[in-house]
Amino acid sequence: MEIVDQPKLPETNIPICCIGAGGIVTDAHLPAYQKAGFKVEAIFDIDVEKAGSVGRQFNIPIIAPSIAALLEKAKGRDMIFDLAIPASGVLGVLKQIPDGSAVLIQKPMGETLKEAEQILALSKKKNLTAAINFQLRTAPFVIAARNIIEQGAIGALYDIEVKVTTNTPWHLWDFLAAHPRLEILYHSIHYIDLIRSFWGTPIRVMAKTVGHPAKTLSSTRSTVILDYGTQKSARVTTNHDHDYGSKHQQSYIKWEGTKGAVYAKMGLLLDYPKGVSDVFEYIIKDENRAGNWKQKELKGSWFPDAFVGSMASLMRFREGSEAILPTALEDALETMKVVEWAYESSRELDTNEQ
Repeated sequence: MEIVDQPKLPETNIPICCIGAGGIVTDAHLPAYQKAGFKVEAIFDIDVEKAGSVGRQFNIPIIAPSIAALLEKAKGRDMIFDLAIPASGVLGVLKQIPDGSAVLIQKPMGETLKEAEQILALSKKKNLTAAINFQLRTAPFVIAARNIIEQGAIGALYDIEVKVTTNTPWHLWDFLAAHPRLEILYHSIHYIDLIRSFWGTPIRVMAKTVGHPAKTLSSTRSTVILDYGTQKSARVTTNHDHDYGSKHQQSYIKWEGTKGAVYAKMGLLLDYPKGVSDVFEYIIKDENRAGNWKQKELKGSWFPDAFVGSMASLMRFREGSEAILPTALEDALETMKVVEWAYESSRELDTNEQ
């Protein structure tokens, strides 16, 4: 069986303007664009020195001293604006983006569902071609899993499980230190969106998110159950506080079907940001219910390779070679709704416990 693990690339090379030069940009966005041969023409960050350093590191021609200067350079040209800034700043920046532009916005889609709705409304008003960078959908192990499932090789998909038990270095993101909605909004949202990409928006959500007794962070562990009726099961379990060595740490996605299963170890989250190797395995049973797990080497990992796919899908939609934009704002809003339901469920449980 042939297994596809790479995204379709655009037929044209639309120039990119980066707004933001933080860790996610240097670790994932720019390495991915270099790898794919995408052309980054300009970069801006409120920390001008950081923008200069990153721009020189990645040979970006224009290091803009302000958003206004960046927009002036892009004036009258078809560009993609790559926003990698805290969610609280997205609306303000979108107001300055020229009408009719293409924009890829780093997740989440605002800090709240209300902000997400405002982002969608503003984007429609400005006629933007906009998507949220839910790049886990285009990680090689997810593309491969989806390809196996869409071929019907594992039968009817009935169970999706995500398990993360790691020691996450939250100190790498200063703006999250005092954030009141940390774990689900900035991490588990990836898995919620991924599950939605297979099964759509669930009927309801049951969730609990909690902090750690020795930490000031708002939440570092979550359990989220997505209800898809009586035959399907989807759940996300995260524990970012497992500071006891690597032996019992876990980081995986598992898809189970009536004829087989797919398992993907997400190595990035184990010893982040260095990570360890991914593992991709699948089993397909024959008519006698016999079968063995097979391992396949995939090309690339979540960082930086998934960021090729998220940008490529926007480029392909913009150029007209793809009819559907998978993470368009309308679809991303549904993920934000599920996130909001998860917080509502957790608050309800908190109230009942008091």
